[in-house]
Amino acid sequence: MVMHKKIIVLLAIVLLKSSLFSQTKEEALRDANITGEATLKNDYSTVLTYTLPKVVEMMGGKENAVKALTNMMNQMKKDSDFKIEKYEVISVSDVIKEQGQYRCYVETKNQMKVADTRIKSKSYLFGIFDTNNKIWQFIEANKLKNNAQINMIIPNFKTSLNIPDDERNMEKI
Repeated sequence: MVMHKKIIVLLAIVLLKSSLFSQTKEEALRDANITGEATLKNDYSTVLTYTLPKVVEMMGGKENAVKALTNMMNQMKKDSDFKIEKYEVISVSDVIKEQGQYRCYVETKNQMKVADTRIKSKSYLFGIFDTNNKIWQFIEANKLKNNAQINMIIPNFKTSLNIPDDERNMEKI
C-alpha cells in the first residue's frame, strides 16, 4: 500500500512538471502572437513590453524606443512604401531551463513589401520567460550570433538550443 502511494505521488509530480512546461510553451506561443499582432498594428509600446528589457534599455528606455521605432517606420514608409504585409507564428521549440532561465525559440514567417520588392522570410525569436511578470520576452535570434552584442544583452550567454538560421527570399513585384 505504501509503494502504491509513492507511485501516485511520483506520477502527480511528473504530471505537474509536464503541465508547467506545456503551459509555459503555450504562453510563449501566446506572447509571440501578441508581439506579431502589435507589430502589424504599429503598436510599438506592446512590442517593447515583449522585448528583452536590456534591449529596450539600450534604446534609451521604452518612451525613446517607441519614438525611434515610430520615426524609423514612418521614414521607411515615406522613402520606399515599406509595409509589413503578414506575420505568422509557426511553432515554439521545447522550453528548456539553463543559466537560471526558461528559454525557447519561436519560428515565424513574415512578408514585407519594400518599393517594388516583396521579401518573404522565415526567422526566429529567442525567448526568455520573465518569472516576475509571467510573460515571454524576445530578441531576434540572429542577434545571438554576434558575440559582442549578445554579451551586452545577456552576459556570459550560452544555450543548448539549436536555433536554425533565418531564410529570406526576395521577388520583384
